[in-house]
Amino acid sequence: MYYNRKIALTTLGCKLNFSETSAIGRTLTDNGYQKVDFSERADYYIINTCSVTENADKQTRQVVKAALRINPEAKVVVIGCYAQLKPQEIASIPGVNMVLGANEKFKLHEYLDQLESAQAPIILNGNIDDVAFYSDAYSQGERTRIFLKVQDGCDYMCSFCTIPLARGRSRSNSITKTIELAKKAADTGVKEIVLTGVNIGDFGKTTDGLERTEEDFFALIRELEKIEQIERWRISSIEPNLLTNEIIEFVARSKSFMPHFHIPLQSGSDRILKYMRRKYLTPLYRERVETIRRLMPHACIGVDVIVGFPGETEEEFRATYDFINSLDVSYLHVFTYSERANTKALNLSPIVPIAERKKRNEMLRILSEKKKRAFYEQNLNTERSILWEIEKDGDTMYGFTDNYIKVGTAYDESITNTIRKATLSDIAGSGYVKVLMGSEVAAL
Repeated sequence: MYYNRKIALTTLGCKLNFSETSAIGRTLTDNGYQKVDFSERADYYIINTCSVTENADKQTRQVVKAALRINPEAKVVVIGCYAQLKPQEIASIPGVNMVLGANEKFKLHEYLDQLESAQAPIILNGNIDDVAFYSDAYSQGERTRIFLKVQDGCDYMCSFCTIPLARGRSRSNSITKTIELAKKAADTGVKEIVLTGVNIGDFGKTTDGLERTEEDFFALIRELEKIEQIERWRISSIEPNLLTNEIIEFVARSKSFMPHFHIPLQSGSDRILKYMRRKYLTPLYRERVETIRRLMPHACIGVDVIVGFPGETEEEFRATYDFINSLDVSYLHVFTYSERANTKALNLSPIVPIAERKKRNEMLRILSEKKKRAFYEQNLNTERSILWEIEKDGDTMYGFTDNYIKVGTAYDESITNTIRKATLSDIAGSGYVKVLMGSEVAAL
């Protein structure tokens, strides 16, 4: 046990990474390490990295420098997707002492002692094809919401994506064990759990990633709904081909699964979707959105889209813009295509100039703001249930409605981590909706 050794952890990237950082942190504290904030002096700084952003190298370097400014004598450990993909590159960053790959990061507590006598950066990074280990995880640190990992890896091999190379094949735990973990997370007192993973709709693969069990994502959410301690569940990003009508219909009937879907599109051009090696075309996507709207007119629908993919013509980008504009969706997450090593897209042409990629990105971001405002306006003067959070800005506290509208009101500590009903009144300039409280508030 190392009660006098302090560790600090930080996360770059997605909510899945965030949940895993929390799990690794709990393992370290269980083994006697003292956890402190990343802004404090620590003996070990742990950086959980992402491979999706094109600035992974730049971000990691900045965080390493920030840690060493606090304690120049500290040991720095880099883990996560970027560490799996480019361990040598990370090890060359001044100040990095250890790099752990996809399997090894969950055994960090077993490796830290090696740093005491190491004369050079230690790299522990196995072949991703050998990764069959599944590690449960959930985030901790937010009193109102937890991100629960239910699945890892991906078998899809989209031509632009490095995630299968960083995380391995699709795999998950059994429903029984996932329920046990969810109940443990529920014991922390949170009101909402968000289901997260790489490709959560593919839940049901065995841990070796080669066989499918009789369990699937629909069966999982039906069992999760039975956990009475949790008042709210959210489904994070789910592929349109895996978002079945039975899942949509279930959410529409459910009292605890929130009317909020995030569905990756990536392109509104069927030709580009084929080059991306996606598993659907635009008619299926439109059908999914229209089904949600028919059953849940008030639902929030988010969309992922990539601009500047190799070969994307001006006409095809316009087709994407027009397709999204024609859909009744609520917001966009817009990504500018960036070349990634060892992906099929590197062999495609012609290359879209960087300036043109940025232009297209900006056009869709503006469209996103228009969609978001229209969605907010549709919900004005309606009463919705709100989970109030600790987050505040001066005298304003924030929360989210069941259908994922950010709302704000005058700070009142007594309502943090409670679910209340309130009427949405008007849109504030800073991107949230003001609500009418007082006599109009009724606890659920």
